[in-house]
Amino acid sequence: EVQLQASGGGLVQAGGSLRLSCAASGFTFNDHGIGWFRQAPGKGREGVSCINSSDRGTYYAGSAKGRFTISVDSSKNTVYLMMNGLKPEDTAVYYCAVTYDYLYEYNCYLPSEYNYWGQGTQVTVSS
Repeated sequence: EVQLQASGGGLVQAGGSLRLSCAASGFTFNDHGIGWFRQAPGKGREGVSCINSSDRGTYYAGSAKGRFTISVDSSKNTVYLMMNGLKPEDTAVYYCAVTYDYLYEYNCYLPSEYNYWGQGTQVTVSS
């Protein structure tokens, strides 16, 4: 069974940090694209960042650039999103997702690109 499990969310004060994890089972990240998305109440799913496991190439949404870092640890079959300098507007449920395709800026942030999704982890940033 293909599963993605997102974890690491929680409550943090503005300016704080969290590291989200996305652990895969039933497949490996060896030749996949992985994305992080977030969804705040009443809003659509927003692409945050993505990474190509093949060459570790990354993309970041403007809201994440300079604050967030995406990485993949193939030995642990886990993708991470390190979030620094968190702001209240970062509050959302964060989801990881996987695609078989190579990711470029044009498809990195598109939910429809991805084949598998984790259950999400709540990030709440207080002011």
